Amino acid sequence: MIAFLFPGQGSQSVGMGKAFHDASAGARAVFEEANAALGFDLRRVMFEGPESELALTANTQPAVLTASVAAAAACAERGLRPALAAGHSLGEYSALVVAGAMRLRDAISVVRKRGEFMQEAVPVGTGAMAAIMGLPLDVVEAVTRDAAQGQVVEVANVNSAQQIVIAGDRPAVERAVALAAERGGRKSVLLPVSAPFHCSLMTPAAERLGQALAGLAVSDPAIPVVRNVDAGVTRAAKDVVPFLLRQVASPVRWTECVQRLAAEGATAFVEVGPGRVLTALTRRIVEDARGFAVEDPPGLDKAVAAVR
Repeated sequence: MIAFLFPGQGSQSVGMGKAFHDASAGARAVFEEANAALGFDLRRVMFEGPESELALTANTQPAVLTASVAAAAACAERGLRPALAAGHSLGEYSALVVAGAMRLRDAISVVRKRGEFMQEAVPVGTGAMAAIMGLPLDVVEAVTRDAAQGQVVEVANVNSAQQIVIAGDRPAVERAVALAAERGGRKSVLLPVSAPFHCSLMTPAAERLGQALAGLAVSDPAIPVVRNVDAGVTRAAKDVVPFLLRQVASPVRWTECVQRLAAEGATAFVEVGPGRVLTALTRRIVEDARGFAVEDPPGLDKAVAAVR
C-alpha cells in the first residue's frame, strides 16, 4: 500500500518543480491554476527566484503547495497513486488537495493568507525555532518548562525520536538550546526561519485563519489523510477545517503520523514535492521502511520502477 508524504515550509529551493512543469501536462495545469488563483506569476518566483523572494512566507507556502500538487499530478500520469496521505505542517494542505478534500485554487489562496498571518503573529526577530538532537521527547519537554521563565518555548515538531523542534520567544529558545546541551543533547541548532511556527504564539494567526477558512468548500477525502495535530485520520469533510485551525498553534506530531500510516497498512512511503527530508525521517521512524523521494522526473522513474 502506497502512502504519499508531502513536505512543508523549509523544503523550498529556486528551480523546484520546473522539471515536472516542462515534462508533464498535468503538472503544467497545476501551475496555471495556481497562477490564476494568486493573480501573479508564481512560476517566475519558483523557477527564477531570487531566493529572498521565494523565502517570504506568503510566497513559500503557495510555492511548496504548488510544487507538491504538480508532482502528484505527474505521478498520477504514470499510474503512481496513493492509498493514504499525510503532510508535514503546510504539507497537510497538499495532502488534502491530492485527496480531493479541497480544491487547489482554494488551498492556494488560503495558504498564502496562512503564511501572512503566521508571519504577522510575531514581530520579526522576536521569535525563534531550534532543532534539538539526541534527547527524547520527555526530556525536551522538561527543558522547555525549565527554560521558559515566564516566556513561551514549546515543542513544535516531533520529527523523530531523536529530532525534536522547539519554538517560542527567542530568549527562551536560546535558553532551551543551552539547557539541552547541558542535559546531554547531541546537537541543538537555531533554525533559519522567519517566525516561531506551531507554538502558542501562533494563536492570533489561527484566529485570523478561521475567518479565511469559513465557508471553504470541502469534501470527504477520496483517501484517508493522517493529520498533524493528533495523528488521527480524516475521512470526512467535517474534520478538515477544525484540524487545520488547530494545526497552526499545535505541534506537528510527525513521528506518530508516520507510525499511523504504517498501522493503516502503508508499506511504501513516497515523498512527493521538493526535498528529501521526510524520506530520511521515515527511515528512522519505521524499521526497514521503503521510502522514495519524487521531486523530479528521475525520482519518479525510480519510484514507479520500485513499487510495481
